Amino acid sequence: MAIKLKIKKGDRVIVTTGRSKGRTGEVLKVMPKENRAVVQGVNMVKRHVKPKMGAEGGIVEKEASIHISNLAHVDPASGEATRVGFKFLDDGRKVRFAKRSGEVIDR
Repeated sequence: MAIKLKIKKGDRVIVTTGRSKGRTGEVLKVMPKENRAVVQGVNMVKRHVKPKMGAEGGIVEKEASIHISNLAHVDPASGEATRVGFKFLDDGRKVRFAKRSGEVIDR
């Protein structure tokens, strides 16, 4: 069963565990049913690709998905890993905020 995720496409995240630990990047794709996300420049793998019409074959390096539990938001103020909370602004909008600094993550 898919759960509500606090990570969305376009967020800046840091990897907390695994071989890419400490790397930061932007979320390119989120897969809520699998609880996974693809992060730019993180968890790079090599794939052998056959040549197709208009595209060359060879060994291609691309990002593989990583489990959501291994990611944490980057605090906009300090650049460190932070947890995420929700709050309502004065105009009634529900936004995400960094618990470390209190700064709003959503635009």
